[in-house]
Amino acid sequence: MQRKQTLKWPISDVATDLTIEVGASSYALHKFPLVSWSGRIRKLLLEAKDSKPTRVNLEGMPGGSEAFELAAKFCYGAHVELDLSNVAMLHCAAHYLEMTEEFSDKNLVLRTEVFLKESVGPSIANSITVLRHCEKLLPAAEEVDLIDRIIAKIVNNACKEQVAAGLLDLEQSSALDPTNWWGKALAALSSDLFQRVIKAMKAKGLRKETITRILMNYAQSSVQGGLSSEEQTLANQKIVVETVAGLLPTQRRKCDAPIAFLSGLLKTATMVSASAICRASLERRIGLRLDRAILADILIPANCRHKGAHSIYDTDSALRIFSIFLNSNDEEEEEEHRSREDIDGGYYEQSSLLKVSNLLDSYLAEIALDSNSTPAKFIALAELLPDHARAANDGLYRAIDIFLKVHPNLKDSERYRLCKSVNCQRLSQEACSHAAQNERLPVQMAVQVLYFEQIRLRNAIDGGHHDRFFFVSQRSGSGAGSAAVSPRDCYASVRRENRELKLEVARMRMRLTDLEKDHVSMKKELVRANPTNKLMRSLAKKLSKMSAFFRMRELKPFGAKRAAASDARLLFQRRSHSIS
Repeated sequence: MQRKQTLKWPISDVATDLTIEVGASSYALHKFPLVSWSGRIRKLLLEAKDSKPTRVNLEGMPGGSEAFELAAKFCYGAHVELDLSNVAMLHCAAHYLEMTEEFSDKNLVLRTEVFLKESVGPSIANSITVLRHCEKLLPAAEEVDLIDRIIAKIVNNACKEQVAAGLLDLEQSSALDPTNWWGKALAALSSDLFQRVIKAMKAKGLRKETITRILMNYAQSSVQGGLSSEEQTLANQKIVVETVAGLLPTQRRKCDAPIAFLSGLLKTATMVSASAICRASLERRIGLRLDRAILADILIPANCRHKGAHSIYDTDSALRIFSIFLNSNDEEEEEEHRSREDIDGGYYEQSSLLKVSNLLDSYLAEIALDSNSTPAKFIALAELLPDHARAANDGLYRAIDIFLKVHPNLKDSERYRLCKSVNCQRLSQEACSHAAQNERLPVQMAVQVLYFEQIRLRNAIDGGHHDRFFFVSQRSGSGAGSAAVSPRDCYASVRRENRELKLEVARMRMRLTDLEKDHVSMKKELVRANPTNKLMRSLAKKLSKMSAFFRMRELKPFGAKRAAASDARLLFQRRSHSIS
């Protein structure tokens, strides 16, 4: 290998007697100043086979030719200025050349030790800068214990700063100049060194909020530049996401990272195909705090790098997240739920369940718009929550109706299974009116809606005095807090509306009669094809029961005691309006 002569500063007029080879560079120097300061060069000359060796090869010199030039200048008495960019390199080079006090006073090892102690150690930012330069000096920096020493200094100073701030969040103590916060400098470290620093901070007891803030800054600096970034590959982003997910503090609601940040990590983890352990950890953290999430937090995009048709969103991940929320039984969380009451006076746990049910219905409405979403996954999500989790089923019905619109070619069995998850007794008046006229619904649900709507009407007509008074007051007021209207005040209006109510009942009967005719015709055709069709026989049986129900006694005009009729009329006045 051809070596280049490298010497950019005058040494002496005396002829050189020793050539030092460092990598591809060679240096014509003098033995005396080198052996006076370097124990390694002295030993190499003494151990040489030649009686008068003239060439020495410094293989494995930390810092290469750059470090040797500075060390050689030091040996010749030239001024070598130590700074944050070269102190780690010179410290490792000095140890390699054995430039210790054994061979000369105030040697290079001592000089670098003093600089590290006085100029690097007291400052967290300076320590991080030097630690970053150590990455190019491995394994020499490990062998001289430089990395562990610097990490210990960083952690100790961070803990001291925390104590000095009165055990407050370091973010508050750095609020005057957040751009110079030392935590941001950690983002420049390699994944390995960053992990070692964070683990040391955890072991030392640094506040979890501070560690979380460091991790958030590290992830945002390293990952959220976008998957199309030319500077970072998908492999590097995968390492960063898995590193951050593995270093997040203990999974507790009050100490965990913001859910929007966790969602961003999970989305990136999905796109870069991070490990299953990484994704499961993030899903669990989101699931435990799902009551604080918004729709955007759980819309996890599917990995678009997979070939073939695929859904827009990763519904499997969403299913696991909602399941984690439902199945979380941590004792600390349970006690926290029981000790906190929401503004309505109910338990915090029930309030959280209602929030999550609304979130799930919104999520179902969003994925229903995806033509590639499968009925099986949609049904699994729709049936996930217990019936008591929803105050009303309007949101679920709306999502199912959207799904039926976007997927018009579903099998009848799939349509039935979809609509089976809707509790028709928990539909609002508007939803019932829409469902009764919705041709996309299977026959079974349409009949069920009509049945429960008639039961609701009968209960409204035959209800007690207290219920009638409540319905009228609700209808007359502008909200839940409106003043009640007495039976005497609404007596006249009830009598006027009686006739209109009878007309509505008549229209309802006509609607049901038409439906019965269609069903009888359909039954005959299906029975011819399959006489053993149990489903249609069951449907016909139900329809016959409903027909008997409508052959009840004729409605009579109501007096003041029939005040509930005015509210029952509302059940039919809105039938022509759609909620979709």
